[in-house]
Amino acid sequence: MTAMTSSARPLLNRRLAEFGTTIFAEMSALALRTGSINLGQGFPDTDGPEEVREAAVRALRDGRGNQYPPGPGIPELRTAVAAHQLRRYGLSYDPDTEVLVTAGATEAIAAALLALLEPGDEVIALEPYYDSYAACVAMAGGRRVPVTLRPHEGRFHLDLDELRDAVTDRTRLLLINTPHNPTGTVLTREELTAIAELAVERDLLVVTDEVYEHLVFDDAEHIPLSTFPGMRDRTVTISSSGKTFSFTGWKVGWITAPPELVTAVRSAKQFLTYVSAGPFQYAIAEALALPESYFTGLRDDLRSKRDVLAAGLEEAGLTVHRPSGTYFITADIRPLGETDGITFCRALPERAGVVAIPTSVFYDHHEMGAPFVRFAFCKKQSVLEEATRRLKAAGTR
Repeated sequence: MTAMTSSARPLLNRRLAEFGTTIFAEMSALALRTGSINLGQGFPDTDGPEEVREAAVRALRDGRGNQYPPGPGIPELRTAVAAHQLRRYGLSYDPDTEVLVTAGATEAIAAALLALLEPGDEVIALEPYYDSYAACVAMAGGRRVPVTLRPHEGRFHLDLDELRDAVTDRTRLLLINTPHNPTGTVLTREELTAIAELAVERDLLVVTDEVYEHLVFDDAEHIPLSTFPGMRDRTVTISSSGKTFSFTGWKVGWITAPPELVTAVRSAKQFLTYVSAGPFQYAIAEALALPESYFTGLRDDLRSKRDVLAAGLEEAGLTVHRPSGTYFITADIRPLGETDGITFCRALPERAGVVAIPTSVFYDHHEMGAPFVRFAFCKKQSVLEEATRRLKAAGTR
């Protein structure tokens, strides 16, 4: 049976017409079809701490969370989130009015943008950006305005003059991601200070995606934008458990914000999932209280894996932009005589048995991202070593 349609009216809402199947679905299917090592989609190939998994099992067996949890999230998790923000950053939030649990950071982003935007509002986002940003802005009827991060001396930099010039009378919101996916850049104190001053000067709302907050390396430091003068009352801070604790399938995220912003976001969120991940919320409440040794060990392990993959990619002939955060490496394929990352990534599984993601799909200015591809290093070290062996053996140099 075929769907009945009007010849003048497509089935898909026109706001979503530009968004087809995500690049992650395409490349993951290609990995399965070719038996390739999948360094495309950012999920670990091992589970997180055993004590956190056992906490979820215990909650299931005890009947905690098997029915609908409270709409804002269970009190234990909201309290744990508030304690985390205070302990880490000196940010004080009321767990009853200033914390909201969501179905991962992706729902938090969607709910925030749906709640805070009116049709025609402009949203400035740092390009390249996580692909859900563009779709959520579109669903809210907003207009995305990209400000491009550009590589220089091994790091992707924010042009503060370009950011300032992008603000117009129609700008409603800044959507900031740090540590930044896919470039691995961690915004500096100087960059964050300028963003904060601009938001205060132009009276802008800010949504910050900080899901990689614990994955920072070397001398980089994650500094929440909410800690800067004038920012706490205008910022929705988003984070989640998936990247920090390696349980991406549990989809437990949260926002912290002043009560009026939490109320606005909750008004949209309640008509999306309403609630989710009941037993897992109890487990993540325990996870957030793990000793500092866990977070240090996570960073050390990922830094080591970053270095393994970076060295292998360089030996294979690519130019590597070594990240200061996240678990992704951006590499430039031009030294290989290649200029189109999409073509390169579609051929790479057959050519080398490895899957990567073309970064240009995260740009509005596709030409700016054309020569870059993204590799994930949140895999077993043996997997990374085999991937780099395959790349070198395939003659990518």
